[in-house]
Amino acid sequence: MSVVEIKMIPNGPLEMKGDFKIIRPDGKEEEKSGTIHLCRCGHSNKKPYCDGSHVKAGFKD
Repeated sequence: MSVVEIKMIPNGPLEMKGDFKIIRPDGKEEEKSGTIHLCRCGHSNKKPYCDGSHVKAGFKD
């Protein structure tokens, strides 16, 4: 069994480590391995990935 580690970065994104598949609303699938950061603030221009917009937006979790 593969373990995925998910860390909530304070006032920032979700950091995910492992092997996983992202399925977008249109059904497009993207397989990833390693470390990625997923947006939690909703302001990223690279959704579902974080682009650092949470800092300018003043996102607080």
